[in-house]
Amino acid sequence: MRRTTRLACVVPVLLALATLAPPAPAGGRVTGDLDRLVSWMTGSFSSEARAQRDTSFFDIRLHAVPIWLERSEGRWLYLEQARGDRLDRPYRQRVYHVSARPDGSFESAVFLLPGPLRFAGAWREPRRLDVLTPDSLTARAGCAVVLRFARGRFTGGTIGKECPSELRGAAYATSEVTVEKERMLTLDRGWDADGRQVWGSTAGPYEFRKVTGR
Repeated sequence: MRRTTRLACVVPVLLALATLAPPAPAGGRVTGDLDRLVSWMTGSFSSEARAQRDTSFFDIRLHAVPIWLERSEGRWLYLEQARGDRLDRPYRQRVYHVSARPDGSFESAVFLLPGPLRFAGAWREPRRLDVLTPDSLTARAGCAVVLRFARGRFTGGTIGKECPSELRGAAYATSEVTVEKERMLTLDRGWDADGRQVWGSTAGPYEFRKVTGR
């Protein structure tokens, strides 16, 4: 009777502990996928091959490097894009905050830098960005890209019409993104209030092939 009573007491405790224990395998998988996403996004990329196949595309160089490695809330990347013939005058400079979401997807939130051109070329010297902090950046509300991992790639984009844009008469912008180990596909477009496209590619996404950072 005593042995039976002891078992009756122990089993509920074990079940309770099992219920309280975090799902380690799932958490490890999410962390691993976050590391994979950041690794694939990091490096130097070129759309030169796409531009050679189709002259409606520009030869664009894209560089992304990790910054603020000591911070623990997700991962931070500095991104810089410039035309191949204007490498010293980037037309896009952003900071991305890449983090895991509760539903297992990943979010790349977009931030603007103050006086961005003073940081041109910082992908070669990421420590130049140590003078900045997250609260010195400006969030592009509604413009975060949400990605899911499936079939060996991350795919996703912005949500609905939440990313505002005033460029060339646009009311909002959308981004569609695919991240693979050796390339990224990006399709950025602007739309007016009636849903008509007013800027961006009409011939499909830009294809950025990784040239360094493998």
